[in-house]
Amino acid sequence: MRSHRDFGYILNDVRRRLVLRFEKRARNLSLTMPQCRVLTTLLRNEGASQAKLAQLVDIEPMTMVRILDHMEKEGLIERRVDPQDRRARRLHLARGAKPLLDRIWRLSDATRSEAFTGIERGERDAFIAVLGRIQANLIAIQDAPIDASPTRARIEPVRGNKPAAGSKARNR
Repeated sequence: MRSHRDFGYILNDVRRRLVLRFEKRARNLSLTMPQCRVLTTLLRNEGASQAKLAQLVDIEPMTMVRILDHMEKEGLIERRVDPQDRRARRLHLARGAKPLLDRIWRLSDATRSEAFTGIERGERDAFIAVLGRIQANLIAIQDAPIDASPTRARIEPVRGNKPAAGSKARNR
């Protein structure tokens, strides 16, 4: 049986393996994981600035510019003038991105389905609910000062199965 001390390692390893498996599938679309993340995040945040999108996707701004330049050339995104600031640009999905997004979701669903093989629906739902609560706990303390004694941290526990605010993961 694994110790609770393995939690961070296992979580990171699972994320890494999911990404690798997804990227194998996404090669057929000639997309990288960061490009897929940009498209899916932009779907929920149309009109975002490059800086805001970089923050949401957790990609360095200079890297984001290169990704967006490539995606714009491919006809997947559009940079439009911000009506409040002519110097700024707002990002929007181009018509060519819509069918690609459907394929990305199918690849994501297939990858997730493989990962959950042999795990019953109730276990899967409980696991995702617990992860959502852990996420909410970490969001609640993200700006709190670090105390030498982690047991003294005051966190209002999250109750129920609601995912954290801002979390819109597709859980099929």
